[in-house]
Formats: sequence, structure tokens, C-alpha cells
Amino acid sequence: METITDKVFMVRPAHFGFNHETAENNAFQDNSGVQSQEEISEMAKVEFDGLVEKLREKGIEVIVYEDSDNPVKKDAIFPNNWISTHRGEVLITYPMFAESRRTERREDIINDLKEKFSYHRQYFFEHYESENKFLEGTGSMILDRDNRIIYACLSERTNVELLEKFSILMNYKKVFFYAKDDNGLEIYHTNVMMALGEEYAIICLDTIKDEREKKEVVDHLKGSEKEIIEISENQMNHFAGNMLEVKNKEGYHYLVMSEQAYKSLNQSQISKIENHSQIIHAPLYTIEKYGGGSARCMIAELF
Repeated sequence: METITDKVFMVRPAHFGFNHETAENNAFQDNSGVQSQEEISEMAKVEFDGLVEKLREKGIEVIVYEDSDNPVKKDAIFPNNWISTHRGEVLITYPMFAESRRTERREDIINDLKEKFSYHRQYFFEHYESENKFLEGTGSMILDRDNRIIYACLSERTNVELLEKFSILMNYKKVFFYAKDDNGLEIYHTNVMMALGEEYAIICLDTIKDEREKKEVVDHLKGSEKEIIEISENQMNHFAGNMLEVKNKEGYHYLVMSEQAYKSLNQSQISKIENHSQIIHAPLYTIEKYGGGSARCMIAELF
């Protein structure tokens, strides 16, 4: 079994912009600035296309779906929150915290993926929205698919009961904890403070304030022989935790991140990453500022 994939899908945004509803618990979003909604939307498309081009240049297969015009979906660019796929022909859809994001779950995309990749087993978690319980896909859960371990920081968007249901359904062990930023706010998604490669983990351990929880995370990472590459809270705030390892058809490994994340890293961290993966980075400043997510959030893996 493999942790990383050579096939991904992405959704090209039609109306990207600042979402006041998601900003309730996403401290990474920022609505300051003089750009109009149209300018923000157009710049997001340019950044999106740039990242897709860089991935394809390296031989990574990228399926691009166009966001539908109606209804307007400001966060459609982040599909990894509503869907995940797994070996064994499994496809799972998830409950979303923001009502405005629930229309991102598109039957046409699901049906196309089923047709292309023969996902015969589909599981639905979205009915938990009626109980105000949420689990936002691989935003909420960092999956070590090799060792069948889920890492998750609990928040409004990551419900421990649903985490338990997922772990039983997919036969994963769960390692959950609380992660907080400098201001004591819960970090909204695990994938902004942690990224997992086949042989390494990039993680902001400083956000895990409980020493017992921190030790459990470190013990599991070491137990599964991952090299731990620590990042600071400042680097996390520049999206250095929001990265994804992929590979191309020849089996070369790449770590995908934004230009901002890359520039925040020091030479020692870059060298450690490059011992395992080549780095792909692209400017995603508009998407990061107004959307509060970065490269990893934009990519849905296909297994």
C-alpha cells in the first residue's frame, strides 16, 4: 500500500472570494485590502492555473473540473474538504461546517470519478450536518495510509465522534489532540499545522499545548519511522504546514506547497525535505489571503 498518489483532481474556481461564514473559525483568512471581488476571483484563477501547470510539468496527472456558476461557491477551490478516495474502490463524502460550502458536493463530479476510477463503494457522512457534527475530509484528517493512522486536531470542524466512525469504517487508529495558535484559538484544520509524506512529517508541535498529547503524536510518528521536520508557528501562519506529497508516473516524489510557504522555510528544513522529495512551489497569495487555505487544500487525491 502507498501513502501518496500520482493522480489528483482540482476544481477551477468560478467565483472565488472571502467567505464570512468560514472566517468565523478560520483565523488564516484576511479580508483587508482594496481589491474588488472580480479582481480577487480573476487572480485566484491565474494562481490556480499556475499550480496546475507546475504539477503537470512534473508528470503528475491532474484532472481539472470547472466550478459551476450557480450557486456561487466561494470555496469551491478546496475540494479536499468534501470528498476523499481510498484504495479498495472507496469514495467518501463529508459534512461541512459552513452551510454555504455544502453545495460544493457535486453529483456530476462524483459520478465522473466513479466512471473513471470504478469507485464502487461510497460512504456518506453528510447527514451529520443536521446534528451539527462535522468532519471536513483531509482538511480534518491527516491520513497515514501505510500505517493506517489518522492524525487530527479537534475543532468545530472535526468532531471526535465522526472521527471514531471513520476510523472503524476504514480500519484506522486515531491519534487526536487539540492544537491552538498564539492567540489561544483552535486551529480549524489539521492540514494547516501538519503534512505527512511517505518518510517524513512536517508539523508545528508548538501548537499542541498538552504535553501528553504532543508525546503521543511524536511517539506515533517515530514508531512509523517518519522523520519529524518541525516548523514554527510563524512558518505555519505562512502555510508551511499546508503541503502535500505526490509522485509522478516514474515514481519521483514531490512536495507541493505555495511560494509563501517555501520562502518561510530555512535551509535546514529545505534540505531535510529534499532528502525525500523534490519541491514544487507556486504563488498562491490571493487564495491564501482570502480563502485561508493553500496548496494542500486545493488538491484532492485519487487512489
